[in-house]
Amino acid sequence: MQRDIFDAEHDAFRDLVRTFLEKEVVPHHAQWEKDGQVDRDIWLSAGRAGLLGTDVPEEFGGGGTPDFRYNAVALEEITAAGTSGLGFPLHNDVVAPYLLRLANDEQKQRWLPGFCSGDIITAIGMTEPGTGSDLQGIATHAKKDGSGDGADWILNGAKTFITNGILADLVVVVAKTDPEAGARGFSLLCVERGMPGFERGRRLEKVGMKAQDTAELSFTDVRVPAANVLGEVGQGFIYLMQNLAQERLSIAVGAVAGAAAALRMTLEYTKERKAFGRAVANFQNTRFELAEMDTEIDVTQTYVDRCLSEHVTGNLSVADAAKAKWWATDLQKRVVDRCLQLHGGYGYMMEYPIAKAFVDSRVQSIYGGTNEIMKEIIGRALIG
Repeated sequence: MQRDIFDAEHDAFRDLVRTFLEKEVVPHHAQWEKDGQVDRDIWLSAGRAGLLGTDVPEEFGGGGTPDFRYNAVALEEITAAGTSGLGFPLHNDVVAPYLLRLANDEQKQRWLPGFCSGDIITAIGMTEPGTGSDLQGIATHAKKDGSGDGADWILNGAKTFITNGILADLVVVVAKTDPEAGARGFSLLCVERGMPGFERGRRLEKVGMKAQDTAELSFTDVRVPAANVLGEVGQGFIYLMQNLAQERLSIAVGAVAGAAAALRMTLEYTKERKAFGRAVANFQNTRFELAEMDTEIDVTQTYVDRCLSEHVTGNLSVADAAKAKWWATDLQKRVVDRCLQLHGGYGYMMEYPIAKAFVDSRVQSIYGGTNEIMKEIIGRALIG
């Protein structure tokens, strides 16, 4: 089905991203998977190509275009190319809104130019060893060292499953700053590379997304200056709720793109693969499977595109973003599993892209809030 949410400028940007991936990323991605992380230089290359901070004002080196459809284009192409090691979507889709909406003028001058050039790689620290989707259970805490607005904060705690954790130069850390204030007791503290007491643990070995560095972070009496508090003290939980819809939409965009990519490679494979003297695609069961998946992808793409349009105009609701996230990621898992089945034994071999798609896709229904949490959000919105 023809999509109508992109214009000529988005199409030109898609060509730019696709060319960048083909030349700069795809030839090296297999080695990065062995290394467990991408080469840091690829971030600098992406910055030079204009792929980082497309919505950041031009005065800071960004693209100056606050249109999330550009983010969606980049994510679709990254997914289609199978280059799951790139942490650009986390940087652009998840962290950027916090810096753009909450950073003061001094912080923007300090961080945004490097954000756009690739000199500053970012991460966000929400998930903890004992706290996943239940953000109010966060135990990482910070205490003021003195009185007054200019006092430093002493940060202690640990985070896990942090995308870009090893390479990150700036981590937005969610911490409890007032244990008696409930949801209004959380703040966002920006921890920078080199701060004493900020340590990176082991690079986590995952089922899939092998080239995407994911790490444990620890904070032991880290002195965070007041100048590194993002937004207002005590408003951290509210900020998270305001920005999670975009993160979940981003996941949904990648999920549909991943399902579509799996279907394309499977269609090509079944046309070429012979069984009992004829192409696998010529069996009725195969045609039915392909027809069902193609239909499901088209229907889901239509809904996600509508969510994109709503988000661009500022009208995407938290519940609708949750619907997109859980439905699209569950669809991706179903499609990739069925596609692997149609590859037969070869689908289980890692040399075939469908096998990589299979292991890469499994996390989609977990991060950004599990799909069970998404259903809870939708259910609460219905009941009121």
